[in-house]
Amino acid sequence: MTMIYDTLKNRLTKDRPMTSITLRIPVDVVESMKTIAPYKGFSGYQALLKSYISEGLRRDEAQFTFSKEAKLIAALKKLGVPDSVIEEAARDVA
Repeated sequence: MTMIYDTLKNRLTKDRPMTSITLRIPVDVVESMKTIAPYKGFSGYQALLKSYISEGLRRDEAQFTFSKEAKLIAALKKLGVPDSVIEEAARDVA
C-alpha cells in the first residue's frame, strides 16, 4: 500500500521534472485529436495526448504494478525465487 501511496503522491506534485520527447504520429491522428480536444475540455491536442497516456498508464499500473498478482511476484522475487520458476507458474495458472 505504501508503494501505491508514494506513487500517487509523487504524481500530484506540480513541480515534477519534465522531459521533451519526439513522437511520429500520422497527420490524420493529430487532426482528429485537435478536433476532439475542445470537446473533452482541453486547449489543444498535446494536452489530450498527455491525458490519453496518463489514462493508459494508470490502467496498466493497476494491472501490472499494484495488483495482488504483481505484489505476489515482487514478494517471490524478493525471496529469491528465480524468474523462470515464476514464469512457469504463471503459464500453469493461465
